[in-house]
Amino acid sequence: MRSSNVRRRYELTDREWTIIEPLLPNKPRGVPRVDDRRVLNGILWRFRSGSPWAEIPERYGPPTTCCNRFVRWRKAGVWDRLLAAVSAGFNGELVMIDSTCVRVHQHAATGKKGDPADRRMGRSRGGLTSKLHALVDAEGRPVSLRLTGGQVHDAREAPALIKAMPEGATLLGDKGYDSNAIRKQAADKGIWANIPNRSNRKERFAFSPWLYRQRNLVERFFARIKHFRGIATRYDRCPENYLAAIKLVCTRIWCTAL
Repeated sequence: MRSSNVRRRYELTDREWTIIEPLLPNKPRGVPRVDDRRVLNGILWRFRSGSPWAEIPERYGPPTTCCNRFVRWRKAGVWDRLLAAVSAGFNGELVMIDSTCVRVHQHAATGKKGDPADRRMGRSRGGLTSKLHALVDAEGRPVSLRLTGGQVHDAREAPALIKAMPEGATLLGDKGYDSNAIRKQAADKGIWANIPNRSNRKERFAFSPWLYRQRNLVERFFARIKHFRGIATRYDRCPENYLAAIKLVCTRIWCTAL
């Protein structure tokens, strides 16, 4: 029989908890809240397994506590601040940009009263999908994230991601980002856009195939977060909750690398 105090592989390690704990909100007064580490492990279990909140094991406390804590801290911006804090010192010399589509589960596709008008879902041949746009550094660690419907073109979200890049950096992207507007925005910040030229482009730009090979790091990032079934498939109706879950997983990626 497995001991209850044995750490599961999806739970926070002692080192990860040492980084995250000081960044969590303090509650100096009132009724003490359920242990933060236990609740966070319950939240991670939910997204790792893709199970409903109600099926969170008893060892993580009441499922309603895990769900309410996750949503309340999302509304308070806790998950945003966690990711911003751990990624503040990222290596900005080389960054990569790309996107990936995720299937929207039928449970998330059914709307209800009070849902936002823009649920960031798009209909395609395979059904409803959402698209995650990401900017990662030279170590494959996420720096900036955007969530849209699956039909949104990559170039449309690129300007918002480029704003997170430091001046003088090198940007790697595929042909989907080969537009004059993106290249101009990058040039205005002193950023070299190492993007392959489209076949129909008249004005050609310098391109390094050797450097472009490093772009696989962003693909590996997407593969890594999709180990979580609740990320690989979108079960959440609320787009803010789904994006917050991705940011929590990204925070852990940074904690592992620090």
